[in-house]
Amino acid sequence: MKIVAIAGPKRARLQSVCHWLAAGTLLAAGAAVAQAPRPAAPASNAKPAPATATGGNATPETAEARQADAYYHFALGHLDEQSAEQYGRPELADRAIQQYKQALAADPDSEFLQNSLATTYFRLGRIREAIEAAQQILKKDPNNVRAHTLLGHIYLRSLGDPDSGQQGGPMLDLAVEQFQKLVALQPNKVENHLVLGQLFAMKHDNAAAKAQFEAARSLSPGSEAVVLNLAHMQDAEGNSAEALKTLQGVPDGDRTPRIELAIASLYDRQKKTSKAMAAYKAALAMQPDNIDAQRGLAEDLLLQNDTDSALKLYEGITTQDPEDAHSFLRLAELERSVGHLRKAQAALEHARALDPDSVELHYNEAMIDESEGHLTEAADTLSRLAMATSRPDGQYSADEKNNRAIFLSRLAGVYREQSKTQEAVRTYQQLIPLGGDYAARGYQGIVDTYRDAKMYPQATAAAEQAVKAQPANSDLQLTLATELADTGKAKEGIDLAKAQVKGGPNDRVAWLTLAQIYTRLRKWKDASAAIDQADKLSTTNPEKALVAFLRGALEERQKHIPQAEQSFRQSLQLDPDNALTLNYLGYMLADRGQNLPEALALVQHAVKLDPENGAYLDSLGWVHYKMGQYSQALQTLQKAIALIPTDPTVHDHLGEVYAATGNLQGAITQWQSSLQDYANSVPADAEPADVSKVRKRLDKAKAKLAKEQAHATEPRKP
Repeated sequence: MKIVAIAGPKRARLQSVCHWLAAGTLLAAGAAVAQAPRPAAPASNAKPAPATATGGNATPETAEARQADAYYHFALGHLDEQSAEQYGRPELADRAIQQYKQALAADPDSEFLQNSLATTYFRLGRIREAIEAAQQILKKDPNNVRAHTLLGHIYLRSLGDPDSGQQGGPMLDLAVEQFQKLVALQPNKVENHLVLGQLFAMKHDNAAAKAQFEAARSLSPGSEAVVLNLAHMQDAEGNSAEALKTLQGVPDGDRTPRIELAIASLYDRQKKTSKAMAAYKAALAMQPDNIDAQRGLAEDLLLQNDTDSALKLYEGITTQDPEDAHSFLRLAELERSVGHLRKAQAALEHARALDPDSVELHYNEAMIDESEGHLTEAADTLSRLAMATSRPDGQYSADEKNNRAIFLSRLAGVYREQSKTQEAVRTYQQLIPLGGDYAARGYQGIVDTYRDAKMYPQATAAAEQAVKAQPANSDLQLTLATELADTGKAKEGIDLAKAQVKGGPNDRVAWLTLAQIYTRLRKWKDASAAIDQADKLSTTNPEKALVAFLRGALEERQKHIPQAEQSFRQSLQLDPDNALTLNYLGYMLADRGQNLPEALALVQHAVKLDPENGAYLDSLGWVHYKMGQYSQALQTLQKAIALIPTDPTVHDHLGEVYAATGNLQGAITQWQSSLQDYANSVPADAEPADVSKVRKRLDKAKAKLAKEQAHATEPRKP
């Protein structure tokens, strides 16, 4: 789960790739002047020397001497300038300037020397003097390209410079003026069009910017900088489809890693993860050590639930860039998700050294505490994070809302694990003022919390309150429908669920809910018909996999085991990482003592996908029990019961393990708890046959224990 405000907008380094590259062009343009090669000697444009005192012209030797003098002083200035830059000695910079001035005194009409002096001022950071020198050149020659170029680059470098005294609009206008002149003087120079386009973009004149980028593309259609800048402008105008078309217009063989990154960024924003991953992979094929492509691919692998591949990538990223705190946090999250808590803690230590105040760091620490069963410590950390994100005025940015919702939801989840029902409810209530989907999440959490605690009247009341607050929210209407059907108001619940079938995008969810309501009410034909309706509206593999899962559950409830197994396997073919199906099929096989090695692999896969799911841990413990691995079964079931302490099935399974290991009193205690939980459950969660089995086991265990105790107290014969 991502914390947006901490990590920034999603893949901040990648989503603004076009903008980053555009800015890079400006920087490169400035560097072009600072790093321009220096000619070995001045090429004089000197006019004939003035007349001598006798009225004649200067001799050729006099003109040559003046040119030689200019060359001599230029060479000395050039050496002093190099030494000043190399050793940071300002007195040498001053001496270089004096030498250049003496060169100009010897050859005052040399445009080369005039431009050299202005450029040297710029290279040495003497901006005011550089501007004055360039302006002097332009007074004599308004079309001097080199002077306009120098001024343009000076203004570029000074944009936003607090020491320039001309920040913001005026400096930007001066830069635009110079590059407009350069475009007029050099209409076929691509770089000038690009820089002018970027300057117009900074002025928010998108039409003028786009015109310059189009002009650049007409001169150099395959240029990376041209394509990226044009695509960035199209995207800024809200036309991401056109931007994508521009980028993809570059033939595959001519694309660069930066172009592929820009394509991936656009696909990510369109939620087309598979296509984004293909672009990231194409960038990496050209440049395997491109860390931005690695980061983007790793994030998308997480979205695809490919934990193993994402983990390997983040391990490589943190090795390649040991200063990347965000990637260490991602690595910690992934290591925790696969149960490698020590490795997760080590990754967090690296992140802490780099960014000790990171809120995401503390969030991950809480998650590790929760995974280790340190629920009090996890709750304390999450409570502090939630408190820190509270605003007295109730005004939050979008990212602040997202972060606060994450902290509150996780804190409420920890309270539920601790069976602290009221604390969980109060925490979910804090989501409601955030409005919209956050409020709906809060209402749903309150309903689920009360259901966990088997407080069904309160759950129904909370669902009714939610529907009253958000009457247009179909999901909350379906939640209330389920509560009504479970608590003896079957017709009312079914009618409310049917009312959500309106020929709209939520019809599939409504039919799925109806299928589950009918299944819980043992209305098998109606459940099958509802599943058929949901199937018609399912288009993607995950959607079809859920339909197949519900068919399997329906068949299993009717004890049609071969048909159930077939449906579950069909579901896994469509979605191999569907934890619900993995768990259900594995448990069903184990419960019947069939294919126990496969059952173990299936359930272990489900637990790996969701290691804190109590139901999946219960299934894993039950498989271990069926395989005679009592020690592992006991350990796993104890962890499951800590997560879902009011689940009668877990108590029943733990009772079986205790009985098998000779702990009859422990077994009796667990079976008594199981029967108590069944008694507090709604009818749909208390299969009469299951309740009967537990009662028989309890009676048998009590009788056996009484017999053993009686035998132990009988007097021994002499």
